Amino acid sequence: MSHPKITVVGAGNVGASCALWAAARNLGDIVLLDVVDGLAAGKALDLEQAGPIAGFAHHITGSTDYAATAGSDIAIVTAGLARKPGMSRDDLLARNAEIVSGVVKNLVAASPGVILIIVSNPVDAMTGLAHKVSGLPTQRVVGMAGVLDSARMRTFIAAETRSSAKDVSAFVLGGHGDTMVPLVRHSSVGGVPLTKLLAQEKIEKIVERTRNGGAEIVALLKTGSAFYAPAAAAVEMAQAILRDERRVLPCAAYCDRQYGVGGAFVGVPARLGAGGVLDVLEFDLTPEEKAAFDSSAAAVKGLMAQMAKLGY
Repeated sequence: MSHPKITVVGAGNVGASCALWAAARNLGDIVLLDVVDGLAAGKALDLEQAGPIAGFAHHITGSTDYAATAGSDIAIVTAGLARKPGMSRDDLLARNAEIVSGVVKNLVAASPGVILIIVSNPVDAMTGLAHKVSGLPTQRVVGMAGVLDSARMRTFIAAETRSSAKDVSAFVLGGHGDTMVPLVRHSSVGGVPLTKLLAQEKIEKIVERTRNGGAEIVALLKTGSAFYAPAAAAVEMAQAILRDERRVLPCAAYCDRQYGVGGAFVGVPARLGAGGVLDVLEFDLTPEEKAAFDSSAAAVKGLMAQMAKLGY
């Protein structure tokens, strides 16, 4: 019986953490790929040697050659520059567009049936670019954004309400950036609406901290950006697809008529299962929420237009 094959492109902090989470969940055989000679191979060997201790059941290899990725079922793309203090995700646009474009073309050439999960920032725009250059159906291209943002919001809510994060539900829609839309009305603790548990002032602070969640970590690390939680979020998506879990997760998925987007990858609740994005679910948004979502979608389209001017 053959195992699913998962490629992770980029063996930096995010990519190596993706490989670790995927191995810990025994999702399949893993190929870690990086342009730096020896980096992916060294980390893969180190991780595989943790197998007898942690109970990993699948093969883990590292390479600089896309030939090693042939036949991949899923590829998680983390390659690109990380943010530094004072940089926005959008500042990464031009450089990461060049990197992601090349990575995706090579991946699809080696694995025509692959499903792409994009992590590289700015993720909504990079997901749109990945779809454009890959030629894949929209269902097989998705970006990691809302799972991470929602996890951050759940973490902050749990801390403020002194609850277990397992019992906290929260959804963050829109672009993965300053225009993201945390849906307070759809946030709860053990089924109790957040608005019944916390004062408006405290809720607003949670919303703001969620929007600045990545920047807060960048400011603390000083030489890089978050990696444990983004990697865990990407692997959560990969598991839902590989095991046909049909989970509804907030992801950068293609929307046309949904939410009135009119053709862009933006953060929405997407059902993930065998084949990728099965469908997009639509919340009933208040006028204020809809205006915030429209603004976020417009920001993503603006980035796509910038990339088009750069030739991508």
